[in-house]
Amino acid sequence: MQNELVSIITPSYNSAKFISETIESVLAQTYKNWEMIIVDDCSPDKANDIINKYIKKDNRIRLIKLKKNKGPAVARNIATKEARGKYIAFLDSDDIWFNNKLEKQIDFMKKNNLVLTYSAYETINENNKHINTRYIKEVITYKDMLKSNRIGNLTGIYDTNKIGKYYMDDVRHEDYTLWLKIMKDINYTKGLNESLAKYRILNKSISSNKIKVLSWTWNIYRNNLNLNIFKSSYYFIHYIYYSLIKRF
Repeated sequence: MQNELVSIITPSYNSAKFISETIESVLAQTYKNWEMIIVDDCSPDKANDIINKYIKKDNRIRLIKLKKNKGPAVARNIATKEARGKYIAFLDSDDIWFNNKLEKQIDFMKKNNLVLTYSAYETINENNKHINTRYIKEVITYKDMLKSNRIGNLTGIYDTNKIGKYYMDDVRHEDYTLWLKIMKDINYTKGLNESLAKYRILNKSISSNKIKVLSWTWNIYRNNLNLNIFKSSYYFIHYIYYSLIKRF
């Protein structure tokens, strides 16, 4: 039986420094039936020149160019609308997959009849130096997700044939809103506690500012999920606790 198509969603902005490593990690996948949809978010650098060289070599890679900068949520949502795959997966333009990532996760999904899965992953710095490994809780519920974002965006894969397509809210911490939406509908799922990807932490990355991330999370509780002040506070305290655990 032929493997079903996986659509890989990659927003690109000022990604010239790392985009080659990202694309190479996709080309190296042992699971071959994929399309990579890269959305250029009106980037001022030369990343598109690099991307176009890969497109000439492999027609599984596509590039969509935005005329105005819209941010990562909109860029990912545009790619999701264009995606033709049974499976949707996410890989940012400075992150890396291990070459067996897709094969292992999709096999895991099929064997366990899952519509969503995720895995452990490593963190690296700008020089590819290992920082730590972020292991996962192997079974999670919607309530677990409210307490902490248990799904590293670069590891998440979901089955559109079973649950349709989901989109990110155009807010900061947008990937968290996506996984919360899916988890609210399916209630629980399982993940592989094996590192299958590398998440790059940049010195000046937005997500590295922990105070901002916490404020974005509070905004999601109050304004996206419409939780009352007591529930928001309860889950927010847990979120802070688990964020500290991740770092150590």
